[in-house]
Amino acid sequence: MPHDRTATLIVGAGPYGLSLAAYCKAHRLDHVLVGEPMGFWRRHMPAGMQLRSTAEWHLDPQGDHTLLAYFDTRGGPPRGAGDPIALADYLGYADWFARQQGIRARPARLQCLERETRGRCRFLARFEDGRELQAEQVVVATAFGACRHLDEAHAALLKGHPFCHAQDTVDFAPFAGRSLLIVGGRQSAFEWAALAAEAGAAEVHVCHRHPSPAFEAADWRWVDPLLARLEACPGWYRRLPEAEKQDIAGRMWAIGRGRLEPWLAPRIARPEVQLWPCTEVVGAEPGISGQVVVSLSSGQRLPVHQVILATGYRTEVRRLGFLERGGLLPALDTVGGYPVLNERFESTLAGLYFTNRFASRDFGGFFDFTAGCRAGARLLGAALLQQAPASACRGAARAEGPALPSPSTSKGRT
Repeated sequence: MPHDRTATLIVGAGPYGLSLAAYCKAHRLDHVLVGEPMGFWRRHMPAGMQLRSTAEWHLDPQGDHTLLAYFDTRGGPPRGAGDPIALADYLGYADWFARQQGIRARPARLQCLERETRGRCRFLARFEDGRELQAEQVVVATAFGACRHLDEAHAALLKGHPFCHAQDTVDFAPFAGRSLLIVGGRQSAFEWAALAAEAGAAEVHVCHRHPSPAFEAADWRWVDPLLARLEACPGWYRRLPEAEKQDIAGRMWAIGRGRLEPWLAPRIARPEVQLWPCTEVVGAEPGISGQVVVSLSSGQRLPVHQVILATGYRTEVRRLGFLERGGLLPALDTVGGYPVLNERFESTLAGLYFTNRFASRDFGGFFDFTAGCRAGARLLGAALLQQAPASACRGAARAEGPALPSPSTSKGRT
């Protein structure tokens, strides 16, 4: 029986995947979006978290179903430009946006992406439930879920003791009356500390190798004009002198990573929270009652029930298991873990595209944030449309994508 086909498979239903799917819908480009909608945000971010992005960083490349439009539907007082956006509100917006756009993501997990050798399409996508889908073009829109960074030195020191990455600790209720050490000195480390203390943790220690960042409101107004330049000339950023690229990257880092939001300051100014700047973990040994006693470079010894490593994320395309299992990695040129992309977001494997933070090396640090969603959707969407007329798969399904065939249709394939 023939396999189901689509012109474009979008892998990842987070902000970048949803925004690109909206562009494809608006331009009637045959596509399938796979992944749990906003799955990483729902599973790996704590319920009380506040976003650092602005209300202008919405998902709609057409500019209709914006965050402000969503807030208007709920009534209430108008939002100020500096008001933080609660995670729950952003997830509610993403759900509303998908409904308004008629986007239907398929909650399937991609197991393997390989080159198709028997069909007219370039790729064969195999899913964990046994279903398969042929695609002429594939866009990798996933990011953070594959990029968790566990510092090897910390992992070695803490081996055998209770520790985890920050993305795996999003419910702080179990730590009521208990003690924590959070290793890290950026926004997530401080916000996790505030949430743990607010949930009743008896002690929350935060240690980091550098001085504690200042509490200063983020000003992102300079970003949108640069994104507009990128849309007008897709090769603009990649042709900048290296010094200018570093200047943009430095500004993005200084605001996004080197500062803390002012609304967080009073939440950690409480006796349960103790900061240990300019220190690092140098040892660990078993304590009493299931605790681990962590030694800091300052000489302090901290008995805690859990260590949380808020050590961020590191981009490495080779961590994408579906590419490795499909044997596609050797065809990808990479630099520093990033795929090398052309001005159409296409990798060195024809028909395989990357967006989200995997595109930040070639298109700027804007793609480490939701700031780049709409510009990315319009630029990449236009490139996909340009290639679509030559696709043998175009028109094989409805604009919102075909239903994946049942496992029985691919009997005998492994």
